[in-house]
Amino acid sequence: MSRIGKVPVKIPEKVKVDIEKGIIKISKDKKELTYRIPEKIGIKKKDGEIKVERKEESRKSRALQGLARTLVSNMVEGVTNGFMKKLELVGRGKRAKVQGKKLILEIGLSHPYEYNIPEGIEVNIQKNIIEISGVDKQKVGETAAEIRDIQPPEPYKGSGIRYHGEHIRKKAGKAAVGGGFTGAGQ
Repeated sequence: MSRIGKVPVKIPEKVKVDIEKGIIKISKDKKELTYRIPEKIGIKKKDGEIKVERKEESRKSRALQGLARTLVSNMVEGVTNGFMKKLELVGRGKRAKVQGKKLILEIGLSHPYEYNIPEGIEVNIQKNIIEISGVDKQKVGETAAEIRDIQPPEPYKGSGIRYHGEHIRKKAGKAAVGGGFTGAGQ
């Protein structure tokens, strides 16, 4: 049996869980997430907990049980606390600002780069830190990865857009040729 799949997900106060026709809907206040349950998996709500069970014994259903349980757990966590990723701009002259539903990055290109912020994602800027937050863990991570891919950190100086606290291994660059060059003809 899947070890992760066996563990029930506790439902916090004020979180509403609806399970009908193979779809689980988790909501709190105005935040709501839905997930289509795989056919080989069953989900039951009982005693303030959500239990994920397999309908058949197979390797695939065992994997799906763990996946479904983790996704449901992330949905509960998302509607109660939310998720956040931080990116930092490293290098001279790199700036970011938010205008409406667009993130405008000045990263040394000939013109500012405009990134459309997806629905359900909130972006805040503090100096050189970009904070991406939202209820859906996958969407927050995907948005952070897309913004990082605009200008990933380069290996010589380390400048670019990177995750907050990410360590970049720097390359040495060209080494000076030793031995004393004396001129032409040798």
